[in-house]
Amino acid sequence: MGENRQEFQRDLDSIEAKVIELFAMVAEDLPGATDALLSGDNEVLGKLAEREQAINALYREVEDLVNRQILLQAPVASDLRFLLSVLRIVPELERSHDLVVQIASRADHLLGGGLSPRTRGLVERMGDLASQMWRQAADSWYQRDRSAALTLAADRDDEMDELHSSLIAELASGQMALPVTMEMTLVARFYERLGDHAVNIARRVAYLAGSARGTQETGY
Repeated sequence: MGENRQEFQRDLDSIEAKVIELFAMVAEDLPGATDALLSGDNEVLGKLAEREQAINALYREVEDLVNRQILLQAPVASDLRFLLSVLRIVPELERSHDLVVQIASRADHLLGGGLSPRTRGLVERMGDLASQMWRQAADSWYQRDRSAALTLAADRDDEMDELHSSLIAELASGQMALPVTMEMTLVARFYERLGDHAVNIARRVAYLAGSARGTQETGY
């Protein structure tokens, strides 16, 4: 392996490590956001806001590194697919953490105390499912596990959609104060979007892993 290739490989490894770090921050912070929402613990929001700054900086760093490698190295085949996949998924990671912060910010409104038991239960289930989807997305990326990625995209997305529909129906029943209902409608959308981002990443993993195996994936 030539010196240029060794240096390029080190840069690829560095990009991979930073992407995994972004995955970890989203997956770690999501459960805490749900807990903060339901308990009214607004101290969590300050910690997440600090983390958000770190994620934004890392996101920009990864994008700059990838664009530099594409410009300077003119990569082909698997290296190019990897770099283009990173460019596709890091915005999903950054936007997902924005949603995590938005969920936690509702703790300031003390929404948890105004929720009906069924609404609280549905929020807990959506939070748990979103956390599971994000752990699965992270694992499928790290392992380049096409099968796990396709399972996430096909099955868990439907589960999230069903929970979202159930929560919206519960909110429409008019059992809670209007301000709480309006805020929780947004929260329901935030969880659904978190699931969508996890699915988008899973589809990109399926494309990347399938291409490495010579399997053609379309639409991703």
